[in-house]
Amino acid sequence: MELQTKSSSRTNIKLSHIQIEGNKYIRIDFPWTDGIKTLIKTIPNRKWNEVLQCVYVPNTKAHLKSIIKTFKGICWIDSNAFYGYKPASYLSTEEKDTYKTLYIRYSRVKHAHIKEALLKMIDHLERRRYAYNTADAYLCVFSQFLYYFIETPILELDKTHIEQYLLHVVRDKKKSTSYQNQALNAIKFYFEKIVGMDTQYFHVDRPRKEEKLPNVLSKQEVISIINACKNLKHKAIIMLIYSAGLRISECVKLKITDVNSDRMTISISGGKGNKDRQTILSQKALEILREYFKIFKPKVYLFEGPKQKRYSMSSVQNIFKRAKVIAKMNKPATVHTLRHSFATHMLESGVDLRYIQTLLGHNSSKTTEIYTHVSTKVIQGFKSPLDEME
Repeated sequence: MELQTKSSSRTNIKLSHIQIEGNKYIRIDFPWTDGIKTLIKTIPNRKWNEVLQCVYVPNTKAHLKSIIKTFKGICWIDSNAFYGYKPASYLSTEEKDTYKTLYIRYSRVKHAHIKEALLKMIDHLERRRYAYNTADAYLCVFSQFLYYFIETPILELDKTHIEQYLLHVVRDKKKSTSYQNQALNAIKFYFEKIVGMDTQYFHVDRPRKEEKLPNVLSKQEVISIINACKNLKHKAIIMLIYSAGLRISECVKLKITDVNSDRMTISISGGKGNKDRQTILSQKALEILREYFKIFKPKVYLFEGPKQKRYSMSSVQNIFKRAKVIAKMNKPATVHTLRHSFATHMLESGVDLRYIQTLLGHNSSKTTEIYTHVSTKVIQGFKSPLDEME
């Protein structure tokens, strides 16, 4: 299907599907002329993707109409790729968080030497069984590093280039310490694990470690979030994440068989670091799950979306955001805050830190010890000297 009649005297604008971070967009490819670039800037909600070197807008009828209106009579709009087929990148929920997603995304990179490096990195990450989220983050930050030095052959990049880029990340992009460390990890992974260079060749000083405390909700705030969920499935999801200290990825991957009501446990398979563990099943959460099960009748996964596919993480995030609005909660909080709150409330209830570490699946006790800094159990036992003054 063509939106306009082809004309040899007109410039071609190509539309196609694109998926970024689970969201669907319209990709716009066009010649880099001043006139076309000026028109592109008039399209609402346009964004630029540095990796794919393209402009994209939300995939809605309104945005499609805006594109047609903008270029009508000026360009020939080639929409065969947009209407002709359902692209492979529109993956099912089952396939979204897999290496297939990454391969499709980075196969579209225009610059051959960067594409080759990124696809090679995907192969190595998958072979070493890195978690999808880690691989996704590594590829994103490493591709940005390569584009920053796009004119320099990859094998000519050295420690000086890395330090220059990290300074750009800190000074110009204002990125966090964790992002800076992640960028360095990704760069070192490519040059040391894939290219095979000596570790000392890229020995770069790490930033000073930040000691940020996690945001924690009070028990009353957790209750208000749960009560704000009127949909039974939504309430069950939020209750289960909080009551068992789950990561969002662990919640959506749960299968019906992972819930053991006899032993009152939940089995987590392939959690962070590909580790398995067991956590507690709350009696109240179990009661809600039984109500939910009678109505929604899931088949394989505990929480299923359309066509009995696994529920998406973005759907869970949206549930929490809506609940926050309904509960009129203004403090910073995400779905992961429920996990922090679970750990803190367990500690305040007198549960030994070692057991909390096991329930959360932490490798090091130092990771779990951070909750001792946000717990009010010790602080509430003291009085400020101001309160003793008359």
